[in-house]
Amino acid sequence: MADLVVPQLGESISEAVIARWLKEVGETVTADEPIAELETDKITVQLPSPVAGALTEQRAAVGATVKVGEVIGQIDASKAGKAAPKAEAKATAAAEAPAKPPAPPQARPAAQASVATAPSEQAATAPRKAGNGESVDKDALLRLTPSQRVHAREVGVVPARTATVAATTGPSADDRLAQVDPRDEVVPMSPLRKRVAERLVQAQHESASLTTFNEVDMTQIMELRARYKDSFEKAHGVKLGFMSFFVKACVAACKLFPGVNAEVIGGNIVYKKHYDFGIAVSTPKGLVVPVLRDCADRSFAEIERGIVDLAERARNGKLGLADLQGGTFSITNGGIYGSMMSTPLLNYPQTGILGMHNIAKRAMVVGDEVKIRPMMYLALSYDHRVVDGREAVSFLVAVKDRLEAPDRMLVEV
Repeated sequence: MADLVVPQLGESISEAVIARWLKEVGETVTADEPIAELETDKITVQLPSPVAGALTEQRAAVGATVKVGEVIGQIDASKAGKAAPKAEAKATAAAEAPAKPPAPPQARPAAQASVATAPSEQAATAPRKAGNGESVDKDALLRLTPSQRVHAREVGVVPARTATVAATTGPSADDRLAQVDPRDEVVPMSPLRKRVAERLVQAQHESASLTTFNEVDMTQIMELRARYKDSFEKAHGVKLGFMSFFVKACVAACKLFPGVNAEVIGGNIVYKKHYDFGIAVSTPKGLVVPVLRDCADRSFAEIERGIVDLAERARNGKLGLADLQGGTFSITNGGIYGSMMSTPLLNYPQTGILGMHNIAKRAMVVGDEVKIRPMMYLALSYDHRVVDGREAVSFLVAVKDRLEAPDRMLVEV
């Protein structure tokens, strides 16, 4: 027998979820053939068979959380090529399984349930009354909301602190789930989505995030793409998109304003001298931000090929841990979904992220004339601990200037 063991999945990853079993009990497998998919808080990985044989046991069901080093199945090497047909195994299991009586219907929880309170709890939550014309305690009033103060003065009652805390914190998650309408569907968050949520909340708590906006006239880039798109694709085997222009413009702006391409560690600011940009990609399992390395040294074609490769591997679950680590700045494009404007959240611990949006024709004053121009709103969210408002605005202007005159990026000015 050979154990099927959850391998080391990367730094700081200690557990995973069984996303699906690719082989059923009784099926034959070859050495290194994928048997199961494990979903971590960062990526999805396939678990290969250590030997050729037959899968004889699944110790964890789909959706179960398993630890690194845990045995989740067994392979019998002596049964290589001798597996029982799946249909026969399933029929035998169904025949041997005892019949289960139907589960009794559950009563829908009442919207408001009365809960018995112990005497000690009643004493703790009981309101304090002002006696015989006595005024209400001013210190206690200061701890109340304005509406509570008005009520306390009117009735001469100050709620105890425990009652106030209970009112502000609200019911627990378990209590709220118990009250979910039975017509609704409850789906546990995947590890990936949980991790994304944790990182976004962490960015809000541990950085001083602020967003500044500008708009860019996309006329020159659109004319340039229209002129060279066919020859570019023929020469390089990849389409000329907008993202390569934005990556190049952001590299130039980061060199002028290095605080946007930085990280805070304790009481120190680390200014990054390399330009590894995270490119946000939406996948069926959630948003991931794989990293495009060495953007400053890449040509337009290399940037486009790199982004296409990252996007395809992200959507097919083929990204490795190294693809998601070490980014210095990020770019997200909500415009592909029709977003007109947004305030992107920092990809912690980075200090800057650029938000692209949809392109819309608008009437603009050009010189002394009103002309129709393809315009895009840009948003830069930045960590105010490192970047001042003047620098943030200047960064966005530097990006705008290069996008409106893309030939500047060719001569690097």
